[in-house]
Amino acid sequence: MTAPVLPRHGTWLLLAGLGLTAVGLALEPQNPPTNPPPTAQAVPLVNGYGTADSNGSMIAVTGMDFTGASLLYLVDTQTKHLSVYQATGGSEATSRIRWIGARNIELDLAVDGYNDKSEFSFKALEEKFKRGEVPDGR
Repeated sequence: MTAPVLPRHGTWLLLAGLGLTAVGLALEPQNPPTNPPPTAQAVPLVNGYGTADSNGSMIAVTGMDFTGASLLYLVDTQTKHLSVYQATGGSEATSRIRWIGARNIELDLAVDGYNDKSEFSFKALEEKFKRGEVPDGR
């Protein structure tokens, strides 16, 4: 078997392409910059950071939002109210605590399902149990 023969201009094109590739590799910086360009901003990703505690009447849960600000969720278990606060640090001009919102959650807690993607609704599951059927739990 013989090797294919390139036309004369094909050989020159191949050699020119290889030459340009070699020049490009030689001119490429060996140590790329370690700092991102000024237009890029890294957003810290903090998964699972938070704490929770409770007493006889309140539940407090802390966490962080996607900007890195601290969040505090307070649930009054006696009056069924939820309140959310955001705290940011920094200089005197930028540090603050902000009340995000509040809600009476008594009726929320009384709903059997909302935006529920479960295999069985509460009502359907309740009917199965009343009939003595137990779902197989797949």
